[in-house]
This record gives sequence, C-alpha cells and structure tokens, in this order.
Amino acid sequence: MVFKIVVIGASLGGFAALKKILRNLPQNLKSPIAIAQHRHRESYNTLSEFLQKHTALQVREAEDKDEILPGYVYLAPADYHLLVESGYFALSTDEPISYARPSIDVLFESAADIYGEQVIGVILTGANEDGVQGLKAIKSRLGIAIVQEPTTAECSVMPKAAINAVAVDWILSPEEIAQKIVYLCN
Repeated sequence: MVFKIVVIGASLGGFAALKKILRNLPQNLKSPIAIAQHRHRESYNTLSEFLQKHTALQVREAEDKDEILPGYVYLAPADYHLLVESGYFALSTDEPISYARPSIDVLFESAADIYGEQVIGVILTGANEDGVQGLKAIKSRLGIAIVQEPTTAECSVMPKAAINAVAVDWILSPEEIAQKIVYLCN
C-alpha cells in the first residue's frame, strides 16, 4: 500500500512532539506530511523555520493550490484551514472549528475524503478535542490512526479524547511514531 499523505494534528505542546518525530524521518520519505498545529494567528513563518532545523525533509507553509509532493512537510498557515484536494492543497478562512483555525478535523476529514485508505492520521499532544472527528473519518475510510501515548504528551486531553473515541491502530511515543511512519511509508 502506498500512502498518499500523512496528516498530523497537534496543539499545546506540539512543537516538542513534532521536533521528535521530524528529526527521525529520512529525506527520502515516500509520503508527504501535512501538519495542522494550533498557533496564534500572528505566528507567521516561525514554526516552519523552527521545524526545518530538526529535519532533512523540506518544511514549508502550504499555499493555496500547492502540489502535494513527497519529501515535504506542509504546515497549515496561521489562521487558515488546510484542506487536501486531489493532488494539491486548498486554504480556507471558514469559521474556526473547536475554536481553532487551522482545524485538525478539517485537514483530516478532507484527506480522508480524497485519499481514503491511503491516509495515515496522527494525533499528538493538545488541550482540546480537535482531531477526534477527523481521525474517525480516516478510520471509517480504512486509513491508519496513530495517537501519541498520553503519558508522553505535554497535554494529554487531545490524545485521550482520540483514544476514547476511535479504534486507533497504534498508541506510541513521538519517536515510535516516526519509526512507524517510516515503516509504513518506505
């Protein structure tokens, strides 16, 4: 099975978890990664610059109509929802979902709609339940669901909510999540 995309959702504590995952991914990873990280609307390019220091993959903020390519980590821009279309991204300024824009649910649900069983969804640390509906959508279309082990999360609310609501495939530490992504995608 070739996975078309890995979608990752993170909120409070996400920087540390993302850093651990990204530094353990090879430059030749065959699947692109898209991340919805809750952040302040004024935090423009600081996240991509921060994460780029920790990975061999190319990190960039997604732009409307960007082609989805392997070897890249695409970040939802501050204050925009990131949606997956067939082969490219779309940006939206629709209302926040679960008080968040970018919304993890929006990213995950759009990826599930387009790529079905060829999606890996990963829920990391966070203080709300954004991502639960999106992870359900991925699982309902036979995609893979991975959740950060709550004891390794800075804030366990989001991972626990996902575990309680979705039949997840794996519950792993950030380092183990990276290993699993490499195993599944390469």
